[in-house]
Amino acid sequence: MTANIIITTKVSVFENFKQLTKLGLTISVLVSSIAGYFLAVDKFDIKIFSLLLVGGFCMVGASNVFNQIIEIEPDKLMERTKNRPLPTGRVSKNSAFILAIILLVLGLTFLYMINPKTAMFSAISVFLYTSAYTPLKPVSPISVFVGAIPGAIPFMLGWVAATNQFGIEAGVLFMIQFFWQFPHFWAIGWMQFDEYKKAGFNMMPTGEKSKKASKLIIIYTISMIFASLIPILRKTGELYLSPIAAILVLFSGLFMLYFGIKLHKEQTNAIAKKLMLSSVLYITLIQVIFVVDKFLH
Repeated sequence: MTANIIITTKVSVFENFKQLTKLGLTISVLVSSIAGYFLAVDKFDIKIFSLLLVGGFCMVGASNVFNQIIEIEPDKLMERTKNRPLPTGRVSKNSAFILAIILLVLGLTFLYMINPKTAMFSAISVFLYTSAYTPLKPVSPISVFVGAIPGAIPFMLGWVAATNQFGIEAGVLFMIQFFWQFPHFWAIGWMQFDEYKKAGFNMMPTGEKSKKASKLIIIYTISMIFASLIPILRKTGELYLSPIAAILVLFSGLFMLYFGIKLHKEQTNAIAKKLMLSSVLYITLIQVIFVVDKFLH
């Protein structure tokens, strides 16, 4: 009986930790940093790679915990979030705050051990996410623009960790993920429009689900595709794409653009969901394509 209680408690603690740090999202962000690292590195360094993994996890986890502390009341109003640890009271606000601080300090320490630039960019990301993006969500749709800045940092962060340099290569990686954020989050905002409205959030660029909003989704998706193809020009330092890789990137982008155009025509949640899923597929595919192409050439 005692053993069962202990096991149940451990599972409960892990589940709370998993939800507070948004484990799935955190891992996806780490994948971006890993891709950036492999794009830059010539010689794999297990120490730097491990510090990037652990430090990155701590920083993203801290951001997500701070975010949920700020949004306890709105989270209570949405079906998707009402059963999280803080709205249900399974975890106290003070406990969550202590966890966030511990993760933040550990993350900054580990990333600083790689190099100061990596720690600095990561700190900027956490600051913007928690002190600008999150408070702006109930105020203005411009929050998506602000949130796109910390959201675009992980891809370039791996490059900075590997090279200790922020140059044109890291800038292009930042730009790709920056433009990607808009169709991705507007697709989510479209799907969750009514839920967000209950919580006082409005993530759509025009304030509503409309042809104007879907037109912007198309424009930013096209911008993302062009940004992703810039390395084929071989004007981006050590970051470049072979013609075959560029074609694969282009077709991946056109697949996503197809759903953006379809959303513009049909204006439905079902298509918005397909756009969101295609955006996740796109960012995953191009990271794989970039890395594989680098090692094949």
